[in-house]
Amino acid sequence: MNTIKRYRVIACEIMFREISFCAAKCKNIVDITFMSKGLHDIGQIKMSEALQQAIDEINSSEYDAILLAYGLCNNGITGLKSSLPIVVPRAHDCITLLMGSRDRYQEYFNNNPGTYFKSTGWVEREKSIGANGQNMMNQLGMNNTYQEYVELYGEENALYLMETLGDWTSHYKKMAYIDTQVGDFSHYKQISKSQAAEKGWDYEEVEGSTSLLMKLLDGEWGEEDFLFVPALHQIEATHRSDIIKVIDHEGKLIK
Repeated sequence: MNTIKRYRVIACEIMFREISFCAAKCKNIVDITFMSKGLHDIGQIKMSEALQQAIDEINSSEYDAILLAYGLCNNGITGLKSSLPIVVPRAHDCITLLMGSRDRYQEYFNNNPGTYFKSTGWVEREKSIGANGQNMMNQLGMNNTYQEYVELYGEENALYLMETLGDWTSHYKKMAYIDTQVGDFSHYKQISKSQAAEKGWDYEEVEGSTSLLMKLLDGEWGEEDFLFVPALHQIEATHRSDIIKVIDHEGKLIK
């Protein structure tokens, strides 16, 4: 008989519905902490600090491991460590987690450059970006209005800044809505389709999967898809296809 494990999950709220769905089906006991979507927008250092704080607040005597439902996310998970083992998917970002495979995401990415992704979480949690004014767009001044630029830099410079910084979505040409089959959210698809039309982008609905998240919660941590980080070791980026690796407290590579 398999022993039931107890895990603490730390996840981005973007995947609230998918994680909750998997938790309901999971064979283990899981407690979940959802972190704000806005963490992605405050820079690597602040994101890492927020995640480390969430890890440090966990009572290690209550759990067998910490499951980190994040991708590398602009290096936001690098340096994280705990007195408990940490398990994290080998993924660049949450799109891999929503598609169920980094190979599938890579194939789609290669065939569809310039794609902006949406899902239930991206639609529902959109307002959390910039709510506290600390996101990178605000810090760099990329959310300023034309009049604010005029007051700060003069009219000529304001025109230049609006052209070069104002439309950060200019390199996108397509919107893809990832449907993970967790509930019927046709109205979110329509919202995304309308947003794509407003920007003059193509629109496509892509079949997603909760399979990778389900494996994470069920403890099926094949080395191809997951990194197991022993207690007091750290996560580090590899800049290779395996994405992340383990280093010890002295910075020496473990695997």
